[in-house]
Amino acid sequence: MTDIVDKETRSRMMSGIRSTNTKPEVLIRSLLHRSGFRFRIHVKTLPGKPDIVLPKHHAVIFIHGCFWHGHDCHLFKLPATRTEFWQTKIDRNRHNDRLALEALQKAGWRVATIWECVLRGKLRISEESIIDQLSTWLQSTADSLELRGNPPAI
Repeated sequence: MTDIVDKETRSRMMSGIRSTNTKPEVLIRSLLHRSGFRFRIHVKTLPGKPDIVLPKHHAVIFIHGCFWHGHDCHLFKLPATRTEFWQTKIDRNRHNDRLALEALQKAGWRVATIWECVLRGKLRISEESIIDQLSTWLQSTADSLELRGNPPAI
């Protein structure tokens, strides 16, 4: 299957995709700040350069895009063109995520992962629920937290 746009347009579209200060990151930071949590962002000295670092709670938060990190939700679909390229890229991202998670946990950091499907799409959860779960985790001693979109009730 060929691309529906020319190479220059695709290049311009792809260059507009940011890796930092994304809408999901800004939303989570806003929720945390309004709840009284103070943090640093994109600390380069920590493995994986976490999106949010809360030194007081010895915790880090990663906010993962479902496509870029190959999440098993409705927001991820492997592209039909250049499938091998995209599969390799996503597999490498997953591998790097695992390495960063292991290194952070070995160094004594608590790690939370928030998936994009929590914030948008048909499985999203409310902002109140997100900040409640984050607050509870930050004030606990639990090592990890993963927030993913809610599956539909059966």
